[in-house]
Amino acid sequence: MRGLRMIGVALMALLLQACQPAPEFQGADLSGQAIGGDFSLRDAAGKPHSLADYRGKVVALFFGYTHCPDVCPTTLAEMRDVLPQLGDAGRDVQVLFVSVDPERDTPDLLAQYVPAFHPSFVGLTGSAEQIADVARKYQVVYRKQGEGKDYTVDHTAGMYLLDRQGKSRVLINYGSDPAVLVHDLRLLLQEKSGG
Repeated sequence: MRGLRMIGVALMALLLQACQPAPEFQGADLSGQAIGGDFSLRDAAGKPHSLADYRGKVVALFFGYTHCPDVCPTTLAEMRDVLPQLGDAGRDVQVLFVSVDPERDTPDLLAQYVPAFHPSFVGLTGSAEQIADVARKYQVVYRKQGEGKDYTVDHTAGMYLLDRQGKSRVLINYGSDPAVLVHDLRLLLQEKSGG
């Protein structure tokens, strides 16, 4: 009888947990969608990084390139400005910038560009095939425009927020009010690591 009571208590706890309202993100809620996944790319020093390296942190993942005239620097600057608004919890946010222009975004250039916005930001690159694979997982589209050394790269302009388990949870569209980013990061930071 005591065993049945314990099972009943456990089931009740699970049901109560299941009845908890899902977080109300202000960005596009990606929870439960098959977008994302682990990957392995290199940082500016050539050190391999996988998404799994950041388990336990909320990851802000952005695809762009260093020669981008507007979207990329604006997005990285917004992330820099948002971190202090999160207080001490901001230390649990990791910004990853994946270059979609491996031809020009050399490790040396990434080493100068990405940390110029914030010393904790990490720039990642790899072969054209590796980047295409990661972009496919996150449904990111990019395409070179023009010829010569001054070409541009059209690319999906949004930031993915991943929870502490590395699951894609929110897409923040470019041009969203920074308050949306702060709100959704706070929700993800409040979630438990084992959730």
